[in-house]
Amino acid sequence: MELTSKVALVTGSSRGIGAAIATTFLKAGCRVILNGRHELTAEQEATFTATGGQFTYFQGNMAEPADVKRLAKEAWDAYGQVDILVNNAGINRDKLFIGMDQEDFDDVIAVNLRGPFLLSKLILKKMYKQRQGSIINLASVVGLHGNAGQANYAASKAGLIGLTKTVAREGALRGIRCNAIAPGMIDSEMTAKLSAKVKKQISSQIPLGRFGKPEEVAQAARFLAENDYVTGQVIVVDGGMTI
Repeated sequence: MELTSKVALVTGSSRGIGAAIATTFLKAGCRVILNGRHELTAEQEATFTATGGQFTYFQGNMAEPADVKRLAKEAWDAYGQVDILVNNAGINRDKLFIGMDQEDFDDVIAVNLRGPFLLSKLILKKMYKQRQGSIINLASVVGLHGNAGQANYAASKAGLIGLTKTVAREGALRGIRCNAIAPGMIDSEMTAKLSAKVKKQISSQIPLGRFGKPEEVAQAARFLAENDYVTGQVIVVDGGMTI
């Protein structure tokens, strides 16, 4: 897919990995629809404006089906098309399994798995008429291997991987591709909360010896959007942590 003038919708794109993906697509010539739960700050807006690309921002909580439905309509109406959908929005509610209550589980599933399901379904119907498009889901290495204290998060990301493979099979009939990215330890607000000691310990277990950068995940997203012969795959971006 040639990205110039294409339209990309990136959920959870006001900061972190989502912002890096949105910025990468803007620099590649895409028109980008940004999304987040809160209004963009002046600093965030300035970062996107500095790319010189064309973007629109719509608020919406991926845990709310009504918001998802509204976002799908607003996104499509903004430019009359959506060529790339990146389901990036996600949350975590980490607790050991025996101490995790149903609300902790349901909240994570609602944003990380049900949200992408609902949004992808609405956008895919439109993509079918275009007979082209790319859906990229942000999973996690945790969804491949599990992790203590993250039963809800791991379940949501494992489910997203299963969803990816199924949509890839069905979408291929109309020229639609669907892939997932499974990041490892990436510099973010979530990992910033870790102590220096814990970060050092984790880094020692990563062959490349460091945490990844959001931009390195964004590079994988661009590859998946551009390559027309890759579908149903999970691209692991983890510095070799899960070798």
